[in-house]
Amino acid sequence: MKKALKIFGGSIIIVLGILVLTPYFFKDKIVTVIKETINENVNANVNFNNVDLSLISNFPNVKVSLNDFVITTFKPFEGDTLASAKSVSLKMPLTSLFKVGSGEIAVNYFSIDESNINILINKQGQANYNITKNTASEETTTKSESALNLSLDGYNISNSTIYYLDEASAMYLKLENFNHKGSGNFSTAISELKTETNTKVSFDYDNTKYLNNQSVALKAIIGIDLNEYKFTFLENEALINQLKLVFDGFIKMNETNQEIDINFKTPSADFKNFLALIPEKYSKDINGVKTTGDFTLEGFAKGIVDETHIPSFDIQITSNNASFKYPELPKTIQNININTTISNNTGIVNDTKVNVQKFSFKIDEHIFSSSAFISNIIHNPFISAKAKGTINLKAISQAYPMDEIKNLQGILNADFETKFDMKSIEQKQHHKIKNSGNISLSEFKYEGNEMAKPIEINSAKVTFNTNNIKLNNFEAKTGESDLKMNGNIENLVGFVLNNENLKGNFNLNSATFKVNDFMVTNTQEATEEAPTETVDSQLKIPSFLDCTINATATTVIYDDLTLKNASGTLSIKDEKVEITNLSSEIFDGKIKLNGMVSTKAANPTFSINMDAIRFNIEQSFTELKMFEAIAPIAKLVSGKINTQFMVSGDLNEDLTPNLSTISGNAMSELLVSKETLENSEALTLLSENLDFIDLNKLDLNNLKVDIAFEDGKVAVKPFNIAYKDIDIEVSGAHGFDQTLDYDLAFDVPVKYLGKDASKLIANLSEQDAAEMSIPVKANMLGSFTNPTVKTDIKEAMTNLTTQLVNKQKDKAIDEGVSELTKLLNSNNKSTDSTTTTNNDEIKKAANSVLNSLFKKKKDTVKKQ
Repeated sequence: MKKALKIFGGSIIIVLGILVLTPYFFKDKIVTVIKETINENVNANVNFNNVDLSLISNFPNVKVSLNDFVITTFKPFEGDTLASAKSVSLKMPLTSLFKVGSGEIAVNYFSIDESNINILINKQGQANYNITKNTASEETTTKSESALNLSLDGYNISNSTIYYLDEASAMYLKLENFNHKGSGNFSTAISELKTETNTKVSFDYDNTKYLNNQSVALKAIIGIDLNEYKFTFLENEALINQLKLVFDGFIKMNETNQEIDINFKTPSADFKNFLALIPEKYSKDINGVKTTGDFTLEGFAKGIVDETHIPSFDIQITSNNASFKYPELPKTIQNININTTISNNTGIVNDTKVNVQKFSFKIDEHIFSSSAFISNIIHNPFISAKAKGTINLKAISQAYPMDEIKNLQGILNADFETKFDMKSIEQKQHHKIKNSGNISLSEFKYEGNEMAKPIEINSAKVTFNTNNIKLNNFEAKTGESDLKMNGNIENLVGFVLNNENLKGNFNLNSATFKVNDFMVTNTQEATEEAPTETVDSQLKIPSFLDCTINATATTVIYDDLTLKNASGTLSIKDEKVEITNLSSEIFDGKIKLNGMVSTKAANPTFSINMDAIRFNIEQSFTELKMFEAIAPIAKLVSGKINTQFMVSGDLNEDLTPNLSTISGNAMSELLVSKETLENSEALTLLSENLDFIDLNKLDLNNLKVDIAFEDGKVAVKPFNIAYKDIDIEVSGAHGFDQTLDYDLAFDVPVKYLGKDASKLIANLSEQDAAEMSIPVKANMLGSFTNPTVKTDIKEAMTNLTTQLVNKQKDKAIDEGVSELTKLLNSNNKSTDSTTTTNNDEIKKAANSVLNSLFKKKKDTVKKQ
């Protein structure tokens, strides 16, 4: 017995050892077969980090797991990841291990875990999933000896995400938390496939979100006939939001086409099915919504699909005398009647027709009814629509959830009809658009995210004509602004249906127009794909506007500036406003301006060509930061200024000029009534260094200055100022950061240099003394609030001494010649001692002047 147990135990150990070790003997061969099969069939880069083989846990099958599986594509999507997965697992019979290298390896089950699949169709119609190689049949036959044979009886995809983007049609689909499994006997020609699918669906089309992370469940039993390649839907039910659909029929794959015969319908007639069709963005949560009446959606699709045909189909959407009420809202929308048919009887896509025979509803005592017909949908869609009735907007907001709207009121009356084809709109042949009727709006109030401030429209009326749409009147108020407008809209239908810019010409009158009342903040919200800690906001000019506005306003307020009696023309296009012939009163003067503001680029830009006539200096240089930065010293004087300047640069997010970026030039003329320069640190320090001038007594009246500004600096072209009979030349530059770099050149008569200087010129003739002057230079550096001043007056006085000594020497020589003549004639004394004495006296007097001039400066330094 013990011997038998030992033999049995040993056998078990040997078997377990074989089960553990066998996969490793075949691992390299299996990996080789997988790679060869992939390379034969796929035109892409396929990689996986390692391979795990397991026999014990899947006995009598063997499980092969490819970990960190990645497929990257070639041109035109070179380097893009088509698919990735944490693991791709294949299950195969144990007997397949012994066929490696000599025949097929049968795979009867596969699973994919935590995969990301990215499907992309670019604007040229190229798809990144077209990676299958087209191999000749002979080549395939020769290589089939080592091929994988998919003899499946089941599969599973778990915890995966599928992205689909069609750039040409602006269609985006995302399946998140995608779990799908199927089972059946795939080894026979006729079988049944049982599938279950659960996922979260997001679907966008043409920038509208129709599904937002909605739960979708699908249970389907599909009959498979591989002899005829026919797939029959046996028992199937789909649940989208709360809309249930059941369907049956089949799809048959033929050599040149596909044959389809499918019927579908809602299993119940509850009107809540209608709300389930509306994108969640608009319908919100429909749980708890009370409904009456019916709603049915049913139809069929039958025919062939090939390059030129689709199945003929007919979809009926009907509702009779229905109603709904949201539990948190007081009003009910009732008497809802819908009768819509979407059909195609020929299988030609262009023959598809949409016929909304009736869509009507009632809120309180107001009834609204509409109808529409669309045909020729591919080649040149033709649309006919009309609407008639009254809508109380406040009642709508009390019956239907509108989270982004804080307040909505007003009475809308409509009675209009339109007929047009899309080609006429695209070619801007507006005369072919047949419009008639009118729409009026009264007592309108709106408060929401689309407007910076709540807006009230007392009255507005639009008349529809063939060539255009006439805005008969429009009276509104928002914030502190009031508006009265009339004009014409050229392409309202193109704006609504063809994504065209809204074109028109308008006349605008306003008693008060505050610019910030109309500027909407452009906010970039953080997303899961691109999370950010901060939210960027920027004032933007609406991109859809293409219009001209002839405007007059009694008062215009922009930031802290107030313009009076303003008039001009605004042309708005491509996120840019061009201002033409703007005239206004501001700063007790007048302004004439042409300019531009654009918010299209990441950094908004502006340019201005302006004439400012008799501006009040104190007001303009205090309230206009740009003026103060250009000429900060001007705010220290009182009076008027005339200026012409051209300037351009970037704008900040609040549309104020970014001073570090502006460039341009200006010419200014001061008409000063009073100077108060004692408040300037720089000029005060300059006065302390120069005794001969009192800068508070400068005559700045009628001063003309040319300046240029660029790279954050203001360059001042040389100009002259007169102080008594001292000529002063000023040149240099300062920065918008208030830094200084100015040069001043003084032509100073010697008589202003004090009593000691008078001793130097005492021996000169009156004419020589009057003509005697010296150049003095000063340089101002630092900043306006912390300036430094350097002068060359010491060197100037030394030069003056030399100049006077030379003059006295010349005078002494002249006198010596005269005395020598006298000596020769009368034997008098020589003139040598006289010349020496005079020279000594001159030098002594010069030293006295220098000591006197610099005494104050030395004392000042000692005090500091």
